[in-house]
Amino acid sequence: MTQISTPTQEPRLFSAILHPHRSLSNTNFLILLGFIGVVSFVTGVAFTLMGAWPVMGFYGLDVLAIYFAFKINYRAGKAYELIELSPELLKITQVQPSGRSRSFDFNPYWVKVLLNEWPDGSADLKLALHGNEFEFARFLNAEEKKDFAQALRGALTNARSAPAAMG
Repeated sequence: MTQISTPTQEPRLFSAILHPHRSLSNTNFLILLGFIGVVSFVTGVAFTLMGAWPVMGFYGLDVLAIYFAFKINYRAGKAYELIELSPELLKITQVQPSGRSRSFDFNPYWVKVLLNEWPDGSADLKLALHGNEFEFARFLNAEEKKDFAQALRGALTNARSAPAAMG
């Protein structure tokens, strides 16, 4: 009898998906845009009645510019980073809004998590390995970076104590 074995996937000790924060949902965006459109229309009509009819066109351009600015912002919000840690590998995959992705692999036994906090309240989160630094989680705020750095350091400590990390 032939036995077929399937490769087993490495156990994941830590996994996280980091997304940029977007405070306005699509529904609320439509409500906001509708409100801006109504206010622009009403004030545009008032200016038209006063004889300043070109103002109406500029109000329309303002609403259009706001619409496109939000659409660009929402598109940028499709970017994310996937962080996966197993006893043998720390892998960071950065996915752009277009869907293109880049992956970076690190040895969990040697990599260090660096959190640089600046006087203005901002922070940088980096991985350091063999004198090189790799910045990630750029779209998290300073407090989220602190929390994530602490969680990742704890997971790396666990990975280093796993038997597979030494092999």
